[in-house]
Amino acid sequence: MKPSTMRVGLLGISILGISLLHYLTPLHLHYLHDIFQRLYYLPIILAALWFGFRGGLCCALAISMAYAPHILFQWGGGLTMEMEKYLEIVMYNVVGAVTGLLAQRERERSLELQRTAEGLVESYSKLQTQSERIIMIEEQLRRSEKLSTLGEMAAVLAHEIRNPLGSIRGTAEILRDDYRPGEPKYEFIEIQIKETERLNHVVEDFLRMARQQPMALRDCSIREELETIVTLVAKDAQNRGISLRLEPNTEQALIKGDGEKLRQAFLNIVINALQATPSGGSVRIDCQRNESGYEIRFIDNGSGIKTNERTKIFEPFYTTKPNGTGLGLAVTRKIIEGHYGSLEIESDPGKGTTVSVKLPLQEHIP
Repeated sequence: MKPSTMRVGLLGISILGISLLHYLTPLHLHYLHDIFQRLYYLPIILAALWFGFRGGLCCALAISMAYAPHILFQWGGGLTMEMEKYLEIVMYNVVGAVTGLLAQRERERSLELQRTAEGLVESYSKLQTQSERIIMIEEQLRRSEKLSTLGEMAAVLAHEIRNPLGSIRGTAEILRDDYRPGEPKYEFIEIQIKETERLNHVVEDFLRMARQQPMALRDCSIREELETIVTLVAKDAQNRGISLRLEPNTEQALIKGDGEKLRQAFLNIVINALQATPSGGSVRIDCQRNESGYEIRFIDNGSGIKTNERTKIFEPFYTTKPNGTGLGLAVTRKIIEGHYGSLEIESDPGKGTTVSVKLPLQEHIP
């Protein structure tokens, strides 16, 4: 039953009850009739508060019709003697109308204040959204500025570092032929060649980060790329004592993308997960489709990322690893954003990290 129906029923019962008290009480008990006469104000006021002007007036009219026969027939209809009772009926209607009007205005004002409050909440929400958008744009501008600086440095690095590195490595390989494995100088030259390769990888990552790489978009299977990554790092995971698992899924997850670059991005994420996970831990990969595209999650139960480090991990050259370059995640995010996707990280220090990569379908690319 609706609340309004219950209230109407309650008012009807109260009017009927008070009227019966009037009709059934002997006339010589004047003081009781005076009390019952005043009781009629209770349902009038309640009706006015619940239903406004119309409710208060209708209730007063109903009481007037219920009370009038009692005055006319039981009290004899003496107009002069019973003027007070007729005036009381007039007061019923005045109180019902005035109280109902005030209650209705108060209700309308409350509704207006509520609408104003809702409008303020909506305006605040819009301002907050705009503020977040401005912050995001400012962050993108800062990143663009950094990339612009890196781009200028990249041209210098390409000439001043990569060419000498090639010469150093070639010379070292020639010198290595003069010695046998196990000799101290042979080992020193091996170290020189490995460090040269590592420095060359740093330069290559830096160049990828600084220069806008063209995307060769074609039909690409996310599933195949993930299987390739798992195959590539399976031995490393085994040596570390870590369980690496790609969740089974029959869907190939086809998108328009650059498979080679996506493979590089996925590989960076998996390597980070393996490095952060202790022996006996696990790294799990799954790929799920939603309305707009695919979400690939890389889940580990490693050391996690500290809260104050999460805002910095995508900055070029920021790293917490002794031998890290700080370019892996920066390059990864650039690749994902180049595919109109997004990269999000959720981490609980001491419990693990989840990296979510979202890639849109072709029809959802702007």
